[in-house]
Amino acid sequence: MMCADFSHEPVMREEVLSWLAVNKIGVFVDGTIGGAGHARAILEQTEARLIGIDCDADALAASRERLAPFGSRVVLVKANFADLRQVLEALHIEKVDGVLLDLGVSSHQLDTARRGFSFSQSAPLDMRMDQDLKLCAYDIVNHFAPTELEKIIRLYGEERMAARITRAILRKRQTAPIETTAALAGLVASVMPEGMKHQKIHPATRTFQALRIAVNHELDSIVPGIEGAIGALSEGGRIGVISFHSLEDRIVKNTFRDLAATCVCPKDIPYCVCHKQAVVKVLTRKAVAPSTFETLQNPRARSAKLRVAERI
Repeated sequence: MMCADFSHEPVMREEVLSWLAVNKIGVFVDGTIGGAGHARAILEQTEARLIGIDCDADALAASRERLAPFGSRVVLVKANFADLRQVLEALHIEKVDGVLLDLGVSSHQLDTARRGFSFSQSAPLDMRMDQDLKLCAYDIVNHFAPTELEKIIRLYGEERMAARITRAILRKRQTAPIETTAALAGLVASVMPEGMKHQKIHPATRTFQALRIAVNHELDSIVPGIEGAIGALSEGGRIGVISFHSLEDRIVKNTFRDLAATCVCPKDIPYCVCHKQAVVKVLTRKAVAPSTFETLQNPRARSAKLRVAERI
C-alpha cells in the first residue's frame, strides 16, 4: 500500500486550530496522528514542534511522507496515546503546549478492506489498529465465551439485540468459523427485527463498533491518555479530545470534570478534608460539534464532539 492511499479528512480542522493553536511556538502533541490532517494544519499555522504518535504503522508512514516538508520540526513515534508521558520522557521533553487526541477509527482504516474494520467490503475479520496486536476480531467472534461475547456487543456497541446476535453467532460457529466482515455483517442483519433492517445505519454497525473497541482496548486508553497529556502540559497549555460515540464522550467529559473539581468530600462533612486541587479548567461548557456544512461535506464527521481543557 502506498502512503498516498492513506486519506484523512481532519474533523473540525478550524475548531481545533481555534481552540488549541493559541501558542504559536513550543511543542504540540498529536496523540492519534492518523493521516496527519490536524498535524499539518497545526504546523502550517504555528512555528511549533510537533510530536506525532500512532499505533498504526500505515498512519505513521503516511504522516512521515506528508510532513516531510516540515523537517526537524516533526518527530513521529509508534505508540499508543495512553503511553504519551513515557513517549515524551524518552524524547527528554518535560512540558508541551498543546495535545490533540482524535479518538476512534480513521477513514483509511475504514476504507482499506484488508484491515477488516468495515462491512462495506468483504475482508478477513481483523480490526487491529496496531498490527502487532495478537488478538483480532476473528478471535473474539469465534472463540470467546457466549457471556463475554454478549457483554462486549451490549456494552461497547450499546446494542439492544446483543443476546439475539450472540445466539446467531454461536449457532453459526458450531458448523464453521465466521471468517469475513461480510459474513458477520450478513449474519447480524439476518436476525434483526424487520424495522431495524431499514434504518439509516447498517444493522451491524454497533456490533462492529463493539468488536473494534474490544480488539484495540480503546476505552481503556482514554483516561490514562488524558491524564498523561494533562500531566505534560505547561501552565496555560490545552488539551482537545475529539470523540465519535457516547461511550468515548462520556469518559472524556467525566475525566475533565474530575480533573477540574476541587473538593470531593462527602456532602455531610462540614468542611473540606480532601484538599483536592483542580489541575484544569474546562473551556467547552458543552461539546463543540462540527458545522452543518462540514457534516454535508464529510458525513463521517456528524457524530464528532470536541472537548477542550486548559492546564492551570
